[in-house]
Amino acid sequence: MSADTKANTRGAFVLADMLRQLGVTRVFGVPGGGSSLDLIEGAKATGLPFTLVRHETAGMMMASVTADLTGRPGAMLVTKGPGVANAVNGVACAALERSPVFLVADGFTDKQRGYVTHQLFDQVALVAPVTKAQAQVSGPDIAAETLRLAEAACAAPAGPVLLEMNGPAAQAAAVARQVPAPPPAASAASADIAAAQALLAAARRPVVIAGLEARDEATCAALRTLVQRLGCPALVTYKAKGVIADADPHYAGIFTGGEAEAAIISQADLILLVGADPVEFILQPWRYAAPTIDIALFARPIHYITPTTACIGALGPSLDALTAIAAASAWHVSDIAAHLAHMAEALSFPGTEAAIGPQRIVEMAAAACRRHGVDARVSVDAGAHMISATTFWPCSRPHDLLISNGLATMGFALPAAIAAALHDTARPVLAFTGDGGLAMCLGELATAAACGARIVVIVFNDDGLSLIAAKRDGRDLPEDSLAWRHADFAATMLGFGGLGFVVRSAAEYDAALDAALAQQGPAVIDVHVDPAGYAQQLKALRG
Repeated sequence: MSADTKANTRGAFVLADMLRQLGVTRVFGVPGGGSSLDLIEGAKATGLPFTLVRHETAGMMMASVTADLTGRPGAMLVTKGPGVANAVNGVACAALERSPVFLVADGFTDKQRGYVTHQLFDQVALVAPVTKAQAQVSGPDIAAETLRLAEAACAAPAGPVLLEMNGPAAQAAAVARQVPAPPPAASAASADIAAAQALLAAARRPVVIAGLEARDEATCAALRTLVQRLGCPALVTYKAKGVIADADPHYAGIFTGGEAEAAIISQADLILLVGADPVEFILQPWRYAAPTIDIALFARPIHYITPTTACIGALGPSLDALTAIAAASAWHVSDIAAHLAHMAEALSFPGTEAAIGPQRIVEMAAAACRRHGVDARVSVDAGAHMISATTFWPCSRPHDLLISNGLATMGFALPAAIAAALHDTARPVLAFTGDGGLAMCLGELATAAACGARIVVIVFNDDGLSLIAAKRDGRDLPEDSLAWRHADFAATMLGFGGLGFVVRSAAEYDAALDAALAQQGPAVIDVHVDPAGYAQQLKALRG
């Protein structure tokens, strides 16, 4: 326990110090009564910053993204009742994005449960389907329970846990503990590695598909070495964008499980799935007959395929073992370049001079960052614009692009951008979001302004749910079922104290980018976008 908290062993202080020892770097929250204020006080005493957010779901997303960026647990504090209920979509997001997050909730005492009905429901039961473990801590063993939850949260597949602490428990004496060093991850069985080596040795045209489990620094480096040795095409899922840099001659684009990547993968005689969690694939059958090696942190209980062999355990040793026997494949970099060019052409949607298209919005933002010497990362919301954002934003490292892919929830880009900007204050974040996604978390613009987050929210404003409209398939729907009255998001940002711009032309957009990137706080650029090409893009991507 830190020096500042040795003299105070109240439950809230012990919990806060345990979170700090576990690697939590910031607590997000919407406090209420009960234990909330004690926990915020404990966090301050132990050196953990607290960020007040406007909605619990957005706060959970911020904690989830922080966990991804730090490689350690995130933390979100909520009040009992409506606080827990409001957080549920964010908890589901952390679960399906494989992010270890503590949801720390206020609770009821046993005495209160005997007569209280106000705000009372079974909070454990509510979040059980989307959490890996739950605990209602009330005795002096708060630290032990926290360690148990942390172990569950960080074990593959990582995910959120619920820690419920009532007011009396937060103020009662508790026993402090030191967090032990985590044990090293086990390697895959030697027989499985040997089987994978035999398959790779026999292959002439292997293809690599990297997923979210490959984003840590060591695994990324090991995978890049293997790809270079093989000289083969390497695709990445949305969440793994940057694991293989876009500028790498072996980068072959995004893998979703759809049509756009099928041309090159169909030529493979072996497919290596490297940390690619099935939660990242779209809802389509597996379309490839080539044998498959699944290199993964955990055995997939549900998968699109039955792999020919699987190496379950730490990814690095399995990749190193394959690299040791790898030889140059029959692929040529010109094959990969031709495929990538064809994919980009199929997904192209630049728009016109009269109406800026989504591809152009992304490419102009990247050009502005280069012009200003800004090393920005991006967050991307769910919606039709994500096809252009993920395809045309260049990435060189893991986490250069943040996206909700497992849950694929709207309302993600703005909270993710705030979390990333707080994590690395020297690196600005561009949030690519649709008007629908931004409307779902609009209050977090106030959070961004309050904490001075260096973010630029770029709104693809087309006055409707364009991705869903692209799927309407001739259905006779009510006129206002997929569209709404135009909103001025720039005015909202101005009202919260940031910069706001409404743009209708490329020249106005360029000027807005220059102004937004030159300042240190949050800005919104509200771009009137042409949605006409979204349906064609979606068909090219997914088939």
